[in-house]
Order: sequence, then C-alpha cells, then structure tokens
Amino acid sequence: MESGARGRGRGRGNEPVKKRFIDYPRAGKHGPKRWIPSWRLITGLFIGFLGSLMAVAGIAYALVEVPEVAKAARAQNNVYYWADGSQMVATGGETNRQIIKYADIPKAMRNAVISAENKTFNKDKGVDPMGIARAFVNMAKGGQTQGGSTITQQYVKNARLDDQSQTFTRKFKELFISIKVGREVSKEDIMAGYLNTAYYGRNAYGIQAAARAYFGKDAEKLDPSECALLATVLKGATYYDPAGYPEIDSAASPKANRARAEKRWRWILDEEVKDGRLSAETRAKYTKFPKLESPRSNVKLSGQIGYLVSLAKAYVINNTDITAGQLERGGYEIHTTFDKRKVTQLEDAVEKVRKAKIKPKLRPDKDTHVQFGGASVNPKTGAIEAIYGGEDATKHFTNNADTTGAQVGSTYKPFVLAAAFKNGIRSKTGGEVQPDGQRTVINPKSLYSGKNKLKIENYDGTVWQDKNGKEWLQTNDGNQSYNPPTYKIDLREAMRESVNSAYVQLGMDVGLDKVKRAAMDAGLKDDKSMAGATYPSFSLGTSSPSAIRMAGAYATFAASGKQRDPYSVKEIEKEGETVYTKEVLTKSPFSPTVADNVTDVLRTVVDKGTGSSAQLPGRQVAGKTGTTDGNKSAWFVGYTPQLSTAISMYRLDDDENNTKREFLEMFGTGGEKKIHGASFPARIWQDYMAEALQGKPALKFPLPQPIGEVVGDAPPPSPTPSKEPEPSDSPSPTPSETESSPSPSPSETPDPTETCNVWDPRCEDNGGAADGGAEDGGANGDPGGESPPPTGEPNGGNGNGGSNGNDNGGGLFAGPTG
Repeated sequence: MESGARGRGRGRGNEPVKKRFIDYPRAGKHGPKRWIPSWRLITGLFIGFLGSLMAVAGIAYALVEVPEVAKAARAQNNVYYWADGSQMVATGGETNRQIIKYADIPKAMRNAVISAENKTFNKDKGVDPMGIARAFVNMAKGGQTQGGSTITQQYVKNARLDDQSQTFTRKFKELFISIKVGREVSKEDIMAGYLNTAYYGRNAYGIQAAARAYFGKDAEKLDPSECALLATVLKGATYYDPAGYPEIDSAASPKANRARAEKRWRWILDEEVKDGRLSAETRAKYTKFPKLESPRSNVKLSGQIGYLVSLAKAYVINNTDITAGQLERGGYEIHTTFDKRKVTQLEDAVEKVRKAKIKPKLRPDKDTHVQFGGASVNPKTGAIEAIYGGEDATKHFTNNADTTGAQVGSTYKPFVLAAAFKNGIRSKTGGEVQPDGQRTVINPKSLYSGKNKLKIENYDGTVWQDKNGKEWLQTNDGNQSYNPPTYKIDLREAMRESVNSAYVQLGMDVGLDKVKRAAMDAGLKDDKSMAGATYPSFSLGTSSPSAIRMAGAYATFAASGKQRDPYSVKEIEKEGETVYTKEVLTKSPFSPTVADNVTDVLRTVVDKGTGSSAQLPGRQVAGKTGTTDGNKSAWFVGYTPQLSTAISMYRLDDDENNTKREFLEMFGTGGEKKIHGASFPARIWQDYMAEALQGKPALKFPLPQPIGEVVGDAPPPSPTPSKEPEPSDSPSPTPSETESSPSPSPSETPDPTETCNVWDPRCEDNGGAADGGAEDGGANGDPGGESPPPTGEPNGGNGNGGSNGNDNGGGLFAGPTG
C-alpha cells in the first residue's frame, strides 16, 4: 500500500497547468496542437500590431513638420548658354509664374479640377485611403507609383516637398504631410496653392501664366470651356497640349495631342454636369473646342532663341537621364554648342534675301508661305554651331532646321558617288553582267550615258520596267542630252552639270540598298522618307532629311570619312555639379580615299558648275545644288574644312490650324522663273559662310588619293549639251503605280512628312511621273543646260540647280540627336 501510494504520487498528470502571459508553445497540449496558436493569441497579436502601427503613425504625425510653401515652391530657371559661355536666355520657373488669390481663380476652374481629379475634395481629409493602398501595392510590385493622389497630395508634392522622387520614403512623408495639411490648412488655400503651383506646359507655372499662355487673358476671365482645357493639360502637357511636342516624343504630335485633349476636355465638362457643378444648359453652350493662342508666346523665346532652346531641350530629354519633368522644374545650366555670332549671321543672310526678293504683297500667289531652313555643323566635332528655324519662334512654330518634308533632290547624288567609290559597281565582261561578288571600284573619270530619256537598267542588267511592263525613260532637266553621238560623260562632269541619267544608272549599278546605306553611314536617318530605295529615282533625292542631318552628312566628307552625329548640348550643370558631359563618338564609315574623292568631285560643282554662286574667294569649297522637278524645294549643301552648312527653301502652308500642310510650287517666287538650288539657297550660303569664316584660316582639303579604275570608252574633250525635241506622237512612258508602294486615294492629299509615291501624278517633286519622261524633265533633276549666274547678278536667277532632321526624326531632334 505504501509503495503503491508513492507510485501514484509520482504521476503529475492531474496537476494544474502553470499560467503564462504568452502561451506559446501551448501548455497542456501535445503533438501538433501544441504549435497551433490559440484565437486569443492571434487576436492579441493583431491588436498589438494595429496598436503599434497607430503609435508609429501618431508619433510620425506629431513629429512631421509641414514645410513652408515659399521654400519648396520657389521656381528655378533653366539657364541656356552660348558656346562661348555667355548667357543666352533664362527660362522656366518663376519667370513665368504669377501667384493669384483664391478669389481671382474662376469657380469654373475649381469645379473642373475637382470633377476631373478629386470628386471628394471638399469632404476628404487630404488623402484617399484606397488610392494610397493602390499606390503602395504598385510600389511593392515595382510598378507605377502614380494614381490615387488627391488634390491635397498633389499640392503637397508640387509646393511643399523638394523631394520629387517616386520612393517609399517620399510617399510615406507625403502621406503624413498631406493628412496634416488637410487638417490644418483650409480647402481654399489648398486649392489656390495647387492651381498656382501646378505646371500646365508651354513654360507656364500656375493658373495665371497658363491662362495667358493658352488664351491670352487673365485667369479670372476664363470661361468653363477654357477651364476644362486647362484642367485637361494638368494631366500632362506633353501629351495633352494640342500644339504637340513632337521634338520630345513622336507620339506627342499635334494631331495625336489634339485628339487626346478634345476627348478629355469633353469628358471633364460632362463629369461636371454629372457632379452637379455645371448645368446642362451651360454645358450645351460649349460644343466647340476653345481657340488657343500660339504655343510660343514668351517674348524671351522670340526670334531664333525659341528654336535654339527647343532644339537643346529636346536633346537633353532624348539623350540624357534628365526627364521632361525634371527639366520643367528647372535649376539646370545648359551649355549649348550654338555660336551666337554665326546664328546672327545666318539669320541676317536669310533675311537679306527675304527682304530683297520675297514680296507677299506684290506677289500674293507666289511669295506667300515661303520658308527657309538652315544649319551649320562642325565637321571635327559634330557640334551644331548655328541654325535658322524660321522667321520667329513666336510666330512660326515649326523648326525648319530640324524637320523633314522638303525633298533634297540632287544634293543626294554625292551619296550615290560615295557608294560607288566604297562598294564598286557590277562588273561586265563582254557585255555580260558578272556575279555580285565581282565588282569594280570606279574612278571619277568613269563614263556613263548623259542621254536624255535613257533606258535604265536594273542591277542584273535587265531594263527597268513597271508592273505593267512599261520601260522607264530617265529624263534630264530641260530634256538635254550630253555629248552626242556617244552621249558619254564622266562622273565628275555629270556631277558638275547634275546629269540625272548618269547618276540614276550609277545608283542602279551600285545597288540602291548600298546607296541608302552610304547615306545612312554619312549621317542620315532611316526614316519613312527613305522608303523609296526600291525605285531608280531614289538616287535623285526623293527622301527628305532635315537641314541639320544634311549638314552633318556632308560634314562626314569634309572630315575625310569620319562621322560624328550632330549634337546641340555639350554640358549640363545643376547646383554647381556637372550632371552631363557630351562624349563625341567617331565612326569611320568611309576611308579617306573615298571621302576625299567625293570632296574633290564636289569642288568641281562650286568651281565651275551649278554651285558657282557659292564660291568663297580664296577658299576651297565643295558642295551640291538641289532642285526638285516640281520646284517645291531647293537646296544648297556645301562645306569647307571647318564648317558644313545646309540651306533649304520651299513654300509650305504650315499654319498650325492648317491640317493639309501642302508644299507649293515656287515657279515665279521672288520674281524668278524657277527657284534653283544655285539661286537663293546658294546665295544665302555664300553670304553666311563668308561672314562666318571671316578671320579663319583658308584651309585646304586633303589631296585625294587615286581610286578605282575608269570604266567606259575614252572621254570626249568636253561635255556638249544638246536639247532633243519632244516627239509629238509618242510621249515618254510614265511608270504606273506599283503594288509595293500604294498611292493615296484621289480624295487624299499626300502628307509631306510621308514618303510620296513615286508614281503618284500629284507628287511632282518626288521623281515619279516626271522621271518617267514628263514635260518638266527628270524628277528632282538639275537644270543641267543652264549656265551659272554671272558674278554680278545678285539673285542668281539664271543659275543651275540640283535636285533633302531628330523625329528625327521624324525630325532630327524628335529622336536621340541634336
């Protein structure tokens, strides 16, 4: 019994379990149940977690201080400098902001932004919990951090936070400041602060500056429709300003932006009706999109300054880590490549011709809508030293130096010659075309046919035909044939006289793919205007690069084959620190032998050919004229060893309200029968370059090394042009439309920014029907039979012409360039 009692005493199973504050692992439980927390534990932990969060939030709320508006919202300028370090212009920030009182802000504007951005503004406490939750989830996922912000939060971010980064810390700080602002600051002050600090595009900070930039009036005079438009651009001016920002992003074209803006503008007005902030009767009054002021209304950006700033701004956004938003907030010192003296000299040279020859009142049907463009590039660096963008950046929006559309004509022929020197032409033995691998590098003395209405052969030796089996007879301007009866002319003389037939056949013998490659190697972009590389006329300049790109491409020849992309910004600083330095990259697409031989041939054009009006006494000059067959554009592109410059001239009705944007003929413009590349463009080039190079040493081009071999028969003593009469009974066939390049329907007007179908009879300037033997001669051809203008003739009216930018472009600087 005693031993049994002791045995039972050792069993402790019935003793009470000792209580613990946190019962985990759970006492009195065995097996898996021991590790399963009780509901009391779970509930306690949850309450404790929430309590901790509340404690942290309370402490954060108590410790956070609301920044002073004056410190965070002080707008900074972006300062642009000339190449010599002197200040060009200070623009942005407080220079275009005027703070106005809440009472002066139209009620319609307040209603518009509330309906568009924060319907609960008048009731909420400064934050939208659901929106904040979405933002935090997105940040956790690594996605977009935008969205869900209230007007109070946007105001805090714009006006009271210097830190604009999209980070968790910044969002956390913004949240508590917004809550505190929502409790301590009146709704009136928040709304006024938001509308006075927001960025509306067009360099306008605040509602007052925006009202003037978009409508030319004070904010208090805005109507509900205009307020809805300003509420629209608050979503992002780059993509909602109807004027567009194609230099920043090709998706932000005027057409695309206007469509987006109109859609959101209507939506905002309709939302106001739904929210009871606008009556249906008042809404019914605003069915038409409001009329806007010119997007370049800041007087400091007038003249050429606006074009220069636009070019540099686009370069910064497209070629550095600085975003558009960061640039808009200001504080950057942007050192450009622009030479103030050269910019003034180029503008003066253009205006000299404009004032002397372009008389819209005297010849309203001939001298209206006349446009000039120009650009100068340093061959040794690629730096853009000067541009001419138009008459005035506040009156003419498009930058003529950086846009495409005007075909370059015969200024394209040097790329054909460079391709022939680099790649050679198809070899022939006994009249038989040899395999592609057997090519012959040619010499400038090589002979080609200068015959008018020449049958053009394909690369394989067959005669080129359209899909209907019709042969294409290449004409020369003025229907001139050279050196009968053999019609043989060497490539140097053919360039000097700008003979279409010789260079069209040369392009086919080299291969149009290689011609295109040579142009791109020199510095042109493969934009949609290059799509015509499957047609013989491609060698005559049916593409339309910008003046900047053409100057840069010719600079490659000036630099003996070394190519450097044009650029407009060399250094950027912020708060004393260098944040960007341009690194010049050099490519060598052409050997010095190839490039220097091209230069040597182009010297002939200026010394005694179509470009003689561009001569600079005492200096060596190489260049080429270009005139389109429909006389819708004329070019001169030329260079010395120090500077390459392109000048374009055309007539284009490009008023921002004109949706057609048609190139117009220049027959009779400036009182001239026809505008040639050798007339106004070459005269402008000569006047400008004489001043720009004044005081600079007269450098010589490198002597060209021997290249290739002469193909063809022995050359005649000198070229002898003759004009062939047009047969009255059998006009030259015109190639019909091909399946690979569909033409617009009769109801459509060809867009000058798009490749014009070479067979479209309406596209007189693209080398289509005219190249096939139309009355005006070869498309994009030069008036090869005319003589250069006499030295004493100021306008060069009798000069010979030849046959064209970032997106890129598109224009040159819609993309990663200049």
